[in-house]
Amino acid sequence: MFTIFVLIMQILSSLFLIVFVLLHSGKGGGLSDMFGGVNTLSGGTSIERRLDQITVVTAIIFGLCNFWLAWKWA
Repeated sequence: MFTIFVLIMQILSSLFLIVFVLLHSGKGGGLSDMFGGVNTLSGGTSIERRLDQITVVTAIIFGLCNFWLAWKWA
């Protein structure tokens, strides 16, 4: 039962990770230009900093699910 939950989390985190990575700005443009954000002293908008945090958490969940599924089904 727990493995099914982890498998569902793996699928969802992979889809969200794709979306969050595509929302990041490249050399120009990105999420901040889409919503008209203002740059702060730290080098990015508060929306982009939050997007960075969400992307890191999603990547950690994705990695943990990978390790669990590899260990469980090995």
